[in-house]
Amino acid sequence: MQKLREILESYQGKREDIIPILQDIQGEYGYLPENALRELSKFTGVSESQIYGIATFYAQFRFTPKGKKHVMVCTGTACHVKGSDQIIDAIQRHLKIKEGDTTPDNEYSLEAVGCIGCCSLAPCAMINEKVISRIKPRQIKRLLPQKS
Repeated sequence: MQKLREILESYQGKREDIIPILQDIQGEYGYLPENALRELSKFTGVSESQIYGIATFYAQFRFTPKGKKHVMVCTGTACHVKGSDQIIDAIQRHLKIKEGDTTPDNEYSLEAVGCIGCCSLAPCAMINEKVISRIKPRQIKRLLPQKS
């Protein structure tokens, strides 16, 4: 909570501060914890439901923590045409999570993203900062090993 207090103290508590504060909170925690949204509501005088509405409007905000290995699958045009949907399906089945979720052990999280800028390498994904190109569904178990 100390970090949250420091974030809030660097702002005046105006409505126009909400998005930058949300960005700072997510930068600190990796997602938007429920208690932080509650404190932001008190700080700005804006209802929790309005803050939640603002946060859900923007794709950049998360409400669950990312896994140690955050998998982002490109769904841009080139990747979509080359089968990114099958890649996402294979990952969901292998990790037993849905897109947007994190595994119970916090090892992996899965996110579909609009484009990662590697169109000539389609279909592709990123695991944290590493680009994986020309992925095939049969590679998923090897790319994303799970503890037994």
